[in-house]
Amino acid sequence: MVVRGADGQVRPHRETGHSRLLACVFGTVTITRTAWRGKGLASVHPADAELSLPAHLHSRGLRRLAVLEAVRGSYDQAKEAIDRGCGKVLGKRQAEGLLVAAAVDVGDFYQCTIPLPSTAATALVMQVDGKGVVMRPEALRPAALRAHLNGRRALRTRLAPGEKPHRNGWPRWPASSIPTAASTTRCDRPTRGPQHHTDPRPGPRAQHKWLTASPIHPPEHVIAVAFDQAEARDRDHLRHWVVLVDGARHQLELIQAEADRLHITVHVLLDFVHMAEYIWAAAHRFHKPGTPDAEAWVAGHLTAVLHGQTDRASTEIIAEADRTHLHGTRREGADACVRYLTGHLDQLGYDLALAAGWPVATGPIEGACRHLIGDRLDITGSRWGLDGAEAVLTLRALIDNGDFAAYWRHHLSREHERLYPTADQYDYELTA
Repeated sequence: MVVRGADGQVRPHRETGHSRLLACVFGTVTITRTAWRGKGLASVHPADAELSLPAHLHSRGLRRLAVLEAVRGSYDQAKEAIDRGCGKVLGKRQAEGLLVAAAVDVGDFYQCTIPLPSTAATALVMQVDGKGVVMRPEALRPAALRAHLNGRRALRTRLAPGEKPHRNGWPRWPASSIPTAASTTRCDRPTRGPQHHTDPRPGPRAQHKWLTASPIHPPEHVIAVAFDQAEARDRDHLRHWVVLVDGARHQLELIQAEADRLHITVHVLLDFVHMAEYIWAAAHRFHKPGTPDAEAWVAGHLTAVLHGQTDRASTEIIAEADRTHLHGTRREGADACVRYLTGHLDQLGYDLALAAGWPVATGPIEGACRHLIGDRLDITGSRWGLDGAEAVLTLRALIDNGDFAAYWRHHLSREHERLYPTADQYDYELTA
């Protein structure tokens, strides 16, 4: 038997009795195998490659269990769950390290994954949003770190309402690419009176949802990844591309830049609920909150916007403010609503969206933010480093996409290639 290492050199000497520890779901075991040696050469253990043993202590099965436990709860909870089932085979810091190592091949996996096809009549819908993550001081972005060091808080002994220390000052943007069936959409259109009640029509149903998120990469990178996923699903640009946002100018600029890069026309829509909040704020300048008059006022103007008559709604609000002699802060609420409506006219095409069966609200991505980030990264007492937060978000998105089983096979295959390379591993030529 001739044994060669990854360097191609022969190891002529055989030596038995070499042992190593392996922590698995049954506890810690000792593995004894044979080493093949050569003068001046590192020892080779063929049994390690045959069994695809990991480089470190923890087995494949234990690492998989640690990942699944750690992404759904705290590291302490993950350790307790593993201790109950497997004994004391994993520490808290080790669980975090395994999670970071488990996420290294996600980008490569999605580069190799072919998205499911859809018909040209199926709209391709993307939604983007952001949520802050409480970071450890050493992991803060530069701007947030400067603010922290300069002590930019109104009160030093007490936080302002809703404020959390070390909240990273750079937006982290989960983004979702959701191809949505172009069926008739549901929209409970408001009317001016209770006498116009109709049953809501069935809304569009999302298919093949895909999520991505990152606290490390800037917004332009995450949005580019989402657009690349959309491009993979519609390479010939035969489908309608719809992007739903909450109106932040920075988002809109990045989305348009990606559309220009791919030479694609995108239909940008503002979240209907976000837009409606401006109309509600204006209504409270003319009527008392919670009164039927306020509700009827809002219903009338929302109906106009939904029918593509945003200009008329804006004109009526300004005329009513002039007629009722609103001044000062009361007038500002009405003016802010009008500025918002007139400043986003090209993103308020709800009449066309409803006719085409497209969604007009960003509920899915807001729910994704709460699920991906809030339910794990925002639990009480959590303070994150960038690597740990990135791994948790990446793996939670992967699991929510339904790709974990396929990814884990891909990850183990790539890991085996890295640990046990062969002399001819990359010795091939392309024939096509």
